[in-house]
Amino acid sequence: MEDELGGGRRGSRIVLKRKVTLINGVALIVGSIIGSGVFVSPGGVLFFAGSPAAALLVWTICGVFCIVGALCFSELGTMLPAAGGEYAYILRAFGGLPAFLTLWVNVVVIRPATQAVVSLTFAEYALALTFPNVDPPKMAVTLLAAMALCVLTFINCVSVRLTMRIQTVFTAAKLLALVIIIVAGALHLGRGHTENLDRGWEGEHNIGGLALALYSGLFAYGGWNYLNLVTEELKDPYRNLPRAIWIGLPMVTVVYVLVNVAYLAVLSPQEVLTSNAVAVAFGSEVLGPLKYTIPVFVALSTFGSLNGILFTSGRLFLAGAREGHLPPLLSFIHLRARTPVPALLVTCVLSLFMLGANIIFLINCLSFVLWLSIGAAIGALLWLRKKEPNLKRPIKVHMALPLIFFGCCVYLVVVPMITEPISTGMGVLMTLSGIPVYLACVMWKLKPRWINNMHREITHLLQKVLLVVSPEQSTHESLLEEEDEN
Repeated sequence: MEDELGGGRRGSRIVLKRKVTLINGVALIVGSIIGSGVFVSPGGVLFFAGSPAAALLVWTICGVFCIVGALCFSELGTMLPAAGGEYAYILRAFGGLPAFLTLWVNVVVIRPATQAVVSLTFAEYALALTFPNVDPPKMAVTLLAAMALCVLTFINCVSVRLTMRIQTVFTAAKLLALVIIIVAGALHLGRGHTENLDRGWEGEHNIGGLALALYSGLFAYGGWNYLNLVTEELKDPYRNLPRAIWIGLPMVTVVYVLVNVAYLAVLSPQEVLTSNAVAVAFGSEVLGPLKYTIPVFVALSTFGSLNGILFTSGRLFLAGAREGHLPPLLSFIHLRARTPVPALLVTCVLSLFMLGANIIFLINCLSFVLWLSIGAAIGALLWLRKKEPNLKRPIKVHMALPLIFFGCCVYLVVVPMITEPISTGMGVLMTLSGIPVYLACVMWKLKPRWINNMHREITHLLQKVLLVVSPEQSTHESLLEEEDEN
């Protein structure tokens, strides 16, 4: 039964409601993937690929690779349809410690750092029109980034439906910006300006450079697996999860390739390599007075991307709390809005602290951990195929797909350990730092009574302030408790 506020019930329990439609799912995939990368710095792919044609090939390979990974995740998402993504899959297959370490690096660094980077990028481009010829003041950028984080967190807390509407609208806006770039590039080519593409294979190519180009390209495709974090809220997930993947990821791949063709049609390879904002340079060449719309579109793009990342981050925190790997309060759901308010507030606060940190270094250190966790999730798929063959699998991909994808993940994890041992070593240390936390907070069951009492009192206080209840608590019980407390 569904109430007027959009909440849902299973039996008498308060649960997350299935409000995410197919269109919302496609918008979540496309909106989370397309952030600032395709507008700002595709030069990294070109630099490591060695030539324009090789760069376009890399963009295509990355898209196909992510489609294969997403199809594998569709089997996992429909087989284990709870929120949590790879954390939930690793937990089922390999147990508590590996799952906790995956959760640890995501909760403490990766998610907050990513959200902080995207919010700062939004702020810089939103202020670009106010400060057209100089960099905007750092304080103004930080304040606007913090405001964006707080506003979107508030919206995520009060309404899933409003959050999904924002995601859909901003995804449409960023796709419009990319279509403008593609059309402008096609018109430029139609006038006979093909000189840059005619020399498409000119340059130096090597295997090591190709590997690094793949890293840059895959970073731009980051977010392809985010829909699995909200499978629990997806309407008809057995049908809509694979449909959203087949619609969203090929769309992103085609758009990415065509946008880079447009860039290379208008700008020389050297201009692409030296520009920190390729889309702005492109607009200055061919869009005339409309060139000032590019910073606006980049701001809209990053705002929508931040919304999608916040939405999925809250669900990851909630999933960890439900398994006892994070404080139970983070699994609590708002009594009326049916949103994970405590989890959303925590991810927002951590992101605010990250605004002043050296975030790029942190992300570089832990980029290989991302692929380690994704590879472990695919390993979980293969392991569960063997150990639990009778587990219900509404979607079952051909065995060749997870095997190929797992091999590629191993490659993406091993190569950085050889080429960048310092940053990789930092990432390993940050991951292993979660072991003592796991022993103290999860494995240590017989804690002193005063610790348990203090934790209980703080939880009850925050429940009253935030109007949240445990998913295990019945609606009737929670309403009675609220009346008694008042």
